[in-house]
Amino acid sequence: MTHFDWGQSPTGGSVNDQVSYRIFVSGQLVLASTILSIIIGVGLGVYTASRQYKAGDRVWQGISVISFNTPSAVASLGVVLAAIALNQSLGSTLLPVAGAQSPDVVGFWPVLGSRAMHAILPTISLTFISYAGYHLLQRSLLLDHINSDYVRTARSKGLTRKQAIYRHGLRTSIIPVATQVAFAMPALFTGAVITETVFAWHGMGEYFTKTISTNDVHGVVAVAAFGALMTAIGAILADLVVVALDPRIRVS
Repeated sequence: MTHFDWGQSPTGGSVNDQVSYRIFVSGQLVLASTILSIIIGVGLGVYTASRQYKAGDRVWQGISVISFNTPSAVASLGVVLAAIALNQSLGSTLLPVAGAQSPDVVGFWPVLGSRAMHAILPTISLTFISYAGYHLLQRSLLLDHINSDYVRTARSKGLTRKQAIYRHGLRTSIIPVATQVAFAMPALFTGAVITETVFAWHGMGEYFTKTISTNDVHGVVAVAAFGALMTAIGAILADLVVVALDPRIRVS
């Protein structure tokens, strides 16, 4: 364990080789979908909170509630069906629906382009089921701060409502969202089981279920250790983000 050497699987393969490859595969999906989910979720949270109970607020809340309650299998299969219909209408495969890359592609740039094209659909699927949580949380937190004394004081000094929200209300209310993102990273790496299965990506989630079904004890322990390591990294990132956003922590 201290050398991070997890031994051999029951079939004789190296667990370290499997884990290192699958971390890279899952990382492609997790990083892209996480960044998009944060940008879309926080942006919609600010937009809807500043327009509370107006048409835009109600429409986006309705869409996010549907997204939040959509199972990952349904979202993934819906994206696959839409891509198949698009490909059939174009008469060519614009968006690949399976695999991490085309098997007949060689060379650095062609392989990079193939991987990017294959990552579009699973990234859309993961983003669709992930952004709503950040949207609803950011909206709720910002509404708690938007009428606070310090925001009203900022407006009394000449700032517009938009400037007061972005410079003061958002900075305070985004701290719990940033903490949630940091602690969600381990679950994202090992929790995208359904999405990886539907799109035939051999990532950490797929490996986790495979090791359990084949009684691969070394593989299960390796995945659990990786999840613990990511949790520790997430806790450190959360502390760093809180220190960066809250000047009271830096002073103390």
